Amino acid sequence: MTLLDDKVVLVSGGSQGLGAAVARAAAREGASVAVTGRRTEPGEALTAELAAMGAQAVFVRTDVSDVAQAQASVATTVSRFGRVDCLVNCAGLTTRGSLLDTTPELFDTHIAVNLRAPFFLMQGAVADMLSRKTPGTIVNVLSTSAHCGQPFLAPYVAAKAGLAGLTRNAAHAHRFDRVRVNGLNIGWTDTEGEDATQRAFHGAGDDWREHAAKNLPMGRLGNVDEIADFIVFLLSERSGVVTGSVIDWDQNVIGAID
Repeated sequence: MTLLDDKVVLVSGGSQGLGAAVARAAAREGASVAVTGRRTEPGEALTAELAAMGAQAVFVRTDVSDVAQAQASVATTVSRFGRVDCLVNCAGLTTRGSLLDTTPELFDTHIAVNLRAPFFLMQGAVADMLSRKTPGTIVNVLSTSAHCGQPFLAPYVAAKAGLAGLTRNAAHAHRFDRVRVNGLNIGWTDTEGEDATQRAFHGAGDDWREHAAKNLPMGRLGNVDEIADFIVFLLSERSGVVTGSVIDWDQNVIGAID
């Protein structure tokens, strides 16, 4: 028996990076998978890969900053597979901005992608679960920056900290509906998006990973496949009754001081 046998999993931001790793891990564990993203080519390439693994998969082109599109991705998943059993909110934006230089437009974009989209995706998924009177699981991907973060991540921190509170609120509200909602604060992780961010905002070269690894306790960045396996565990019945937890998935200890 696989961990997600006969489950339907919707992964927002699932066409690349951590989201794609989650989609692959879910497919390996027996799930049918719907992935969303803004770019059609990588989304369709991923679903073709999942189909080659023997999984049922569909790509739903979605800009989650548009509430109507976010809601439609849930409806499309239900139409295609009949239900949503599990939701992973993986779509995210890390554009830099400090308290002093963040514009209202940048702030609103962070809120739209990193907080408002997960809110309405959860709304749609939970509504489907309740309509069928069946259990469900949700994992929200956050960041250790939600605890504080660097000065250049001010709007990102505001949105992710809000999502941490929303995760607990939704878990509390629907615990008797047997809908479990948990969050994962991930640390510095090697993804396509992080590579682009390091180059665009920090002038990083091809060797930025090696330089970063020298200052990390485990000597390397986080790995998306490891995180994806942990997310699948939280989605599955193997994680038991756990709900309302926001777990720090990192190699640094939050709050520790040398």
